[in-house]
Amino acid sequence: MIETAARAVRAALDEAREGLVEREVLLELVALGAVAGEHVLVIGPPGTAKSEAARRAARAFDARVFEYLLGRFTEPSELFGPIDLRRLREGVVEADVTGMLPEAEIAFLDEVFLGSTAILNTLLALLNERTYRRGHTQLRVPLRVCVAASNALPEDDSLAAFADRFLLRLFVAPVPDASLEALLEAGDRLAAHVAPRHAATLAALDALTAAAREVELAPVRTSLAHAIRLLRKAGVALSDRRAVKTQRLVAAAAALEGRSAATTADLWPIVYALPTEEAQELARSVLADVLAEARNAALSAAALDASSSSAARAIRLEGDARALLEVVPTEEPALARWQLRAEGVLREIDASLPPERVTEALASLRRELAARVA
Repeated sequence: MIETAARAVRAALDEAREGLVEREVLLELVALGAVAGEHVLVIGPPGTAKSEAARRAARAFDARVFEYLLGRFTEPSELFGPIDLRRLREGVVEADVTGMLPEAEIAFLDEVFLGSTAILNTLLALLNERTYRRGHTQLRVPLRVCVAASNALPEDDSLAAFADRFLLRLFVAPVPDASLEALLEAGDRLAAHVAPRHAATLAALDALTAAAREVELAPVRTSLAHAIRLLRKAGVALSDRRAVKTQRLVAAAAALEGRSAATTADLWPIVYALPTEEAQELARSVLADVLAEARNAALSAAALDASSSSAARAIRLEGDARALLEVVPTEEPALARWQLRAEGVLREIDASLPPERVTEALASLRRELAARVA
């Protein structure tokens, strides 16, 4: 069952990544958070496709999505629904949540720290307890994961406490110059909505969530404790609560690989549990040996970004090569562009992986790609 669900989610994510330039990690962290039952905070400037990644995750899982841009004057009813006037005439205070956040399975809240105290307090209960209460309304919400976005981390202590409820952190920047052509090409196709061919059902997602709760963590507990000690020795703060909850991320990574026991290959999410960009950058260096075996077939971009491990790079290159071989143009100029991308993948395989890290599958794909380019 776990293997079937993992394959379904992997196929859905593979399709959702298509044309998503430099935001694959965010898409994958949304999936990781959904399986782990944890939320994602993404920090970066406006216009960096944060909401698009959340939308694609919702489509990948055929989930109901709620999006909202918060402002200083946003009213709670704009997120949680207005008071039901019909019921109010009967003397009952109930909210009409139809189409609002309490009905969402995946949510994206932009500029979340601009929300009022009333909004943030209600969000806390909704995010932590998966419940919504207002007047006589008491609901168990179906939310799997909330993605919150902001331009920067808050400095106010009260807002920092709210931000700490988001276990996963990702810091994004505008697409680099080297990827601008890919961005422009993808942006030209973005407006065309295409129904996903391989959408995983929420049942598959929930099956992995249930499996993650049962994942055996004993085999990696010593390694995880060692990683935390290394971080503390380097001056990287990781609170006890975050350290404990990181185990959920490790278990979710294993479940997404279709395994019932965690291994050292699943330790990479610890990087995204660190609260600041500086701490995450330092962790990539400090934990290089601990994360040397990091990999995840379903979340290949995130595993590679966290660890830079050869194992994770091999999996990502397998995916790149396989995607190129699935669609080989026959006419110019598309064929010339395809050949340039294929040559780039071949060069990266040869330059970035030692021979012992080239898997049989990757070696086979490399031979086929080289034959097509020749």
